[in-house]
Amino acid sequence: MSTEQKRANFALQGGGAHGAFTWGVLDKIFEDGRIDIAAISGTSAGAMNAVICADGIMRSGKEGAREAMHCFWHKMSENGRASPVQRHPIDVFMGNWSLERSPGYHFFEALSRVYSPYQLNPMNINPLKQVLEETVDFDRVRSCDKMKIFISATNVETGRVQVFNRKELTADMVMASACLPLIYQAVEIDGVPYWDGGYMGNPSLFPFHTESDCADIVVVQINPIERKGAPKSAQDILNRVNEISFNGSLLKELRSIDFVSRLIREGSLSPDEYRDTRVHIIENQKELMPLGASSKMNVEWKFLTHLRDLGRQTAADWLKENHAHIGEKSTVDLRAMFQGIGAQHQG
Repeated sequence: MSTEQKRANFALQGGGAHGAFTWGVLDKIFEDGRIDIAAISGTSAGAMNAVICADGIMRSGKEGAREAMHCFWHKMSENGRASPVQRHPIDVFMGNWSLERSPGYHFFEALSRVYSPYQLNPMNINPLKQVLEETVDFDRVRSCDKMKIFISATNVETGRVQVFNRKELTADMVMASACLPLIYQAVEIDGVPYWDGGYMGNPSLFPFHTESDCADIVVVQINPIERKGAPKSAQDILNRVNEISFNGSLLKELRSIDFVSRLIREGSLSPDEYRDTRVHIIENQKELMPLGASSKMNVEWKFLTHLRDLGRQTAADWLKENHAHIGEKSTVDLRAMFQGIGAQHQG
């Protein structure tokens, strides 16, 4: 096993409770110690993990980051115990993590289709913000000099992505990145309303090109790009629409990276003026895809630790196969991805 120290930028997708998979990936990366994270770009749950890592690293290094993530996700689980959105006893018995049979889940889903969060929650109470503020010291995050942090949100008025950097980060900016408009009121920052960053940057990769001196990007992907067959139920159709829209911006940026890399290899662009970015993806769609969209609302500790352990094992397998290629070449064939035959390792 190579012990050579490598550097990479990490791009963390949003996905509700499935962000615990990313927790596991990062936990293994920090435990392994052979990759230093130069910068993190995160959206929604990815943004949460990003600021938690920055806070923990400033407190006590990589072990501090691991401890901080454990604390945050455990606090999330504790707060969720009183929620009326819980798994149905049949699903508990059968070991299904989905909330599809949960009366509470369907009740609030139906309400959100008729009433806006301004009507249902006029006081704008958000327990997630309380957990974030209790577990993250944003003064420490803003002072972090170990890694750069970029958090994406969607400007409601312009429809464009807004990337907040570490030096200006507040809890409100992270909450803006995680603001699903059918559940929460838009988060206003300096008079501008923002929604979830997933609509326009899940996550944004472009800050790495100008703000990081590292040419390797590791995408921690938790939202499936491909899903066979046409969904038939109203809920499945809506879920697939969200998956497509939340992956759209990432695919566009990956396509641009592939295009620039090809032009550099062909000699049409100078490598002195353009960076040949190396792309890597850590994902486990075989295990995550069957979970379904409703499980993103499931914050049971047993489920979160299941996802964490899945992320740790996935990262361990990825490190074993790809660590030597960091800094040398991409481990994902982007051309194959866009031709619809899936991402293939280039070996």
